[in-house]
Amino acid sequence: MVAELATRPQNIETLQNAGVMSLLRTLLLDVVPTIQQTAALALGRLANYNDDLAEAVVKCDILPQLVYSLAEQNRFYKKAAAFVLRAVGKHSPQLAQAIVDCGALDTLVICLEDFDPGVKEAAAWALRYIARHNAELSQAVVDAGAVPLLVLCIQEPEIALKRIAASALSDIAKHSPELAQTVVDAGAVAHLAQMILNPDAKLKHQILSALSQVSKHSVDLAEMVVEAEIFPVVLTCLKDKDEYVKKNASTLIREIAKHTPELSQLVVNAGGVAAVIDCIGSCKGNTRLPGIMMLGYVAAHSENLAMAVIISKGVPQLSVCLSEEPEDHIKAAAAWALGQIGRHTPEHARAVAVTNTLPVLLSLYMSTESSEDLQVKSKKAIKNILQKCTYLPALEPFLYDAPPNILKHVVGQFSKVLPHDSKARRLFVTSGGLKKVQEIKAEPGSLLQEYINSINSCYPEEIVSKFFPELQVCALFRKFMRTP
Repeated sequence: MVAELATRPQNIETLQNAGVMSLLRTLLLDVVPTIQQTAALALGRLANYNDDLAEAVVKCDILPQLVYSLAEQNRFYKKAAAFVLRAVGKHSPQLAQAIVDCGALDTLVICLEDFDPGVKEAAAWALRYIARHNAELSQAVVDAGAVPLLVLCIQEPEIALKRIAASALSDIAKHSPELAQTVVDAGAVAHLAQMILNPDAKLKHQILSALSQVSKHSVDLAEMVVEAEIFPVVLTCLKDKDEYVKKNASTLIREIAKHTPELSQLVVNAGGVAAVIDCIGSCKGNTRLPGIMMLGYVAAHSENLAMAVIISKGVPQLSVCLSEEPEDHIKAAAAWALGQIGRHTPEHARAVAVTNTLPVLLSLYMSTESSEDLQVKSKKAIKNILQKCTYLPALEPFLYDAPPNILKHVVGQFSKVLPHDSKARRLFVTSGGLKKVQEIKAEPGSLLQEYINSINSCYPEEIVSKFFPELQVCALFRKFMRTP
């Protein structure tokens, strides 16, 4: 009855106040196996509810009793006892450490070798919840010999066991290169890679997560994952119906591409950039985020890789994300990626500028509603693009709207282009750009004033003075002095 009552949250406080923990502890030693199992199940459900109840399990010295019985009892009790350990360990590193301290790891690892798949699954769940907290706890799980047995578990026919084993390997690998290397050395990568096309969506997303956690740490680990021949197979996951599969596939490709130009080129050659761009267009929100970041990493490596993103029509898709996404952190990622694309050459900058992205970046930078991170990344992207942009129609609106710290870069670009382009000089006058430049108030001797002087020197004095009365007076005075 307690086990049944513990399934409903409204009963938890009443059960706790009734001192049910000490009663259940006694029942764990009952001579009837069914009562022992049901008492363990009730404890697990209570501990699962919140960390206070999990701490109560620890304080009542229930864990040593469970661990002792775990090695001796039948499969039903083993599953129930492993569930209690999982329920306690999930809440915090301190509670997980309490499980380690009572010697549970060795017993849980033995359970991974049990004949019953349900016992293996329950043990894998408990080990996963211990390992996920930090590197020290993960190392304890590794030292207990869990990794090779988890690799065997992912080869078992039961889908539920495969899922939790892959998830546990992911949680072990995520903390450090050394732990990821342990997972690799156990032969996990080859087996995980073979299951990428498994029809079970939950299994796929755990497999992709595990491969991502291995890849993220270093070039060597990323290359080991690539050598398992995940390309082009992983690209099919970007078209999956399940959003988590899409996101984790994008994350895996991102973690590989970020390390070196060579790995990014491999992704490009496999069709990864085009596939990720299509994926970004087919989803919304946080599912887009790893794909957006992947495009930024690829573009950051070199001019050629950035051009590959442009040719695959990545810039318009990133511009859509920048304009449409409501979340600032996704906008910030899109702004960063666009800045990485546009920072290489005038051609790259123009590819970004023609999508009308610069005004959007400027408005995000100047908006008081934007997060600090979005403002910083928008400002950086604008500067990266402006410093290479020679496409003047995209720059001219900035003469009217940009704050002084951005305006300096805009005027600087005009000062570089106008001396060498007669058509641009004419258009600059007729569009009102030259007049606007004369209205800018720059500190004498500043870099901005130098840029303005450079622009003015491209035109006859009479044209410049037409827009600036003081210059007009000076021009008349000089003309008068030259008259005999």
